[in-house]
Amino acid sequence: MDKIWLVFQREYLVRVRKKSFIVMTILGPLLMALVMIVPIWLATMSDDTKIVQVLDESGYLKGKLTSTEELKFVNVAGTLEEAKASYLKSEDAALLYIPKIDLEKPQGIQLFSQKSTSLAMKGSLEKQVRQELEEVKFANSGIDQQVLDKIKTPISIRTVNLSAEGEKSSDVAVTTGVGFIGAFLIYLFIFIYGAQIMRGVIEEKTSRILEVMVSSVKPFQLMAGKIMGIAAVGLTQFLLWIILTSAISGGVAARFDLKRFSDAQINQTMQGMENDRDALQAQEIHEVVSAAQNLNVPLLVGSFLFYFLGGYLLYGALFGAVGAAVDSETDSQQFMLPITVPLILSFIVAQTIIVKNPNGPVAFWMSMIPFTSPVVMMLRLPFGVPGWEMALSMLLLVLGFIGTIWVAARIYRVGILMYGKKVNYRELSKWLFYKG
Repeated sequence: MDKIWLVFQREYLVRVRKKSFIVMTILGPLLMALVMIVPIWLATMSDDTKIVQVLDESGYLKGKLTSTEELKFVNVAGTLEEAKASYLKSEDAALLYIPKIDLEKPQGIQLFSQKSTSLAMKGSLEKQVRQELEEVKFANSGIDQQVLDKIKTPISIRTVNLSAEGEKSSDVAVTTGVGFIGAFLIYLFIFIYGAQIMRGVIEEKTSRILEVMVSSVKPFQLMAGKIMGIAAVGLTQFLLWIILTSAISGGVAARFDLKRFSDAQINQTMQGMENDRDALQAQEIHEVVSAAQNLNVPLLVGSFLFYFLGGYLLYGALFGAVGAAVDSETDSQQFMLPITVPLILSFIVAQTIIVKNPNGPVAFWMSMIPFTSPVVMMLRLPFGVPGWEMALSMLLLVLGFIGTIWVAARIYRVGILMYGKKVNYRELSKWLFYKG
């Protein structure tokens, strides 16, 4: 055990002192902060109001287009050619031309601009023109627009989890997002740190350092120390990311006053709303916030750490065995595919599991199989998983990584001192039964 601890210390200290580790530990939360801040900043940024000249030959929309903070409409007269010439001399954003049209099939409307038109502007203009033409058609048909607006009924179905303990507000988007993020992080970390084990073994093998090390440390002790050391590096980086991200998120929340989405504030806002659609949107925001607050965060974090370690140990041992069996990273490709296929498959199938049935038979069995359970179970947990299923999945994962460590150790003890020989699957199978 002392020798495993010494290998563990070496692998851990060598990696956490690297500049790449320090840089990525700092850059990770900063990149996450940018993902959070940039959309909020862009949403709160007010663009300059764009002026749109309107030449309406139909007479249906003259003076009816409503100016907003983004678009200001200015009516122009004359022919289309005159309007084009006048527009080219101006710095206005666009010229909207509406010819004499048939209300049943309005065609020929054009938008002229000196620069490329944005999708947002095009969509906003299409929406306003469509609404105004619909009002004209309603007026001509004798239907009152206000009556029609009252007939339209926006619907939002509230989802609630019902159990013996009571009711809890839930939201599919929240549970899906949390599950997907947890699964993706496990998938990413296993690949990153599993590959580090393989590359580390290959480097030590090609530099003949292992020949010196195995004279005082058994191959199994060397592999166990290396795997646990790199696992500790991954956990250290992940915990630092959590701390730094939380600090940055707190700063972002304070800067942009995100507390306005609190329950009391939303309820106060809803009471002052007369528009049903606006009230419905506020209610949806309220439900999302409530669903996020009802998540069992300690269970999710604890499960994440368990499945991260379990999945990493399982795949890390196999990556280490591959590194010991080959002489270069190029030679490792033939062995990497069978190892990584279950992990990749679980992430691909994850999208189907979330959309169709998080508690269906496919999701159940993939959350039991040790090679796929780290990703799939993290997807299912926010939706609610029975305790016996979680316990069985964890037990099978523990048995799975014990089995893979045994297999990997058998390959590792032979492969680390094997040089210059092209290894195939048949040769690997023989290594499993070598005595000694």
